[in-house]
Amino acid sequence: MRSEASTRRLKLLRRIGIAAGVVLLAVAGAGWLLYAKLDSNIRTDEATDRALRADHGSRPHKQVGKAQNILLMGTDSQAGWGSTRADTTILLHLSADRRSASMTSVPRDLMVDIPACLTPEGNRTDAEFAQFNWAYERAGAGCTIRTFEKLSGVRVDHHLVVDFSGFMDVVDAVGGVEVDVPETISEPEYGITLKPGRQLVKGRDALVFVRTRLGVSDGSDLQRIERQKDFLRNLAQKVAAAGTLTSPTKVYPVLDAVTGSLTADSGMDSPAELYSLLSSARNLPPSAFRTVTLPTTEHPDYIGRYELVEDEARALFKALRADKPLPEHLYNAYDKDGRRERPYFEKS
Repeated sequence: MRSEASTRRLKLLRRIGIAAGVVLLAVAGAGWLLYAKLDSNIRTDEATDRALRADHGSRPHKQVGKAQNILLMGTDSQAGWGSTRADTTILLHLSADRRSASMTSVPRDLMVDIPACLTPEGNRTDAEFAQFNWAYERAGAGCTIRTFEKLSGVRVDHHLVVDFSGFMDVVDAVGGVEVDVPETISEPEYGITLKPGRQLVKGRDALVFVRTRLGVSDGSDLQRIERQKDFLRNLAQKVAAAGTLTSPTKVYPVLDAVTGSLTADSGMDSPAELYSLLSSARNLPPSAFRTVTLPTTEHPDYIGRYELVEDEARALFKALRADKPLPEHLYNAYDKDGRRERPYFEKS
C-alpha cells in the first residue's frame, strides 16, 4: 500500500503535469494564432499567377539549380501620390549556394518593349514601346514581370509587391534606419524637409527619403535609385546586426509589418516562405552582396528617358542567367566595413 506521503506526491506531480500541459498548449495556441495573423496579412496575387500561366509559352526557361530570382515592386497607390505605377522595381538574385546575392534596379524611365499582357480583368493590352513603369499601370505585376523577362531573358521565379504606406510600418518596426542625406530633400505635400547629414529616419521621413526625386539633385530617377539602394542596404544591415532574425520577440513586429504591406505570388505568400528567403541570406557579408542599376544612357529620341548601354546590359543579364558574379565595374562595391568604394556606373 502507498503511504499517505506517496499519495500526496503523486497527486502533486499529476497536478504539475496537468499545469505544464496547459501551459504548453497555451504557448502552442498563441504561436499558432500569431502565425495565422501573419499568414492572413499577406495578399495572394492570384490575378498575376493566372496571367503568367496564360503566357507561359513566351516566358524564359526556368533557371537550372536552386538560384532564385525575386522581382520586388514598390507601388505608391496608397501612399498619397495617387499613382498606380510601380516606380520602384528591383530584381533580387540569390545564388544557388546562397553565398552571394545581388539587387538590380530597373529605372522607371527606361524605354522598353512592353508585350501584350493579360489584365486582372481578363482583357489583353496592346504591345507598345514605352517607359518601363507603364507596364504595371497597363496590366499590373504580371505585365511588369513579362516586360522585365523580355528585356533581360532572366526568368522571374517569384514576385513581391510592396505598397509604400506599409513600407513606413516596416521601417518603424526596426526603430528607424540611419541614412546619409546628400542634400536638402523637401516634400511640400507632407510638409517634410530633410536636412543634409547623417540621421535616423522613420515613418514619412523615410518615405520621403526613398521616394522624392523632383527638386533633388538633377531630378532624375537614377539619383533616387541610388538613395533607395543605400536605404535598403542599411535596413538589411540593421536587421542583421540587431539579431532580429534569431529573436522571436524582435522578428514578429518586423514580420507583421512586412507581411501587412505585401502582395505575393502563391509560392511566396506565407510567413514560412518569406522567413526562409530572409534567413537564407542573413549571414552574407557586405562583400558578398552586390547592388547595381541597369547601365543606361539618355535616349536620343525621348527627352528625359533612358536606353540601355547594350554591351554592359548584355553582360549583366548573362551573369544573372548563368548565376555568375556580376561584372565588377557595374556594381556598387563596399569594403568590409560597409563603406562605398566606387560608383555604380562609370559615365563616359
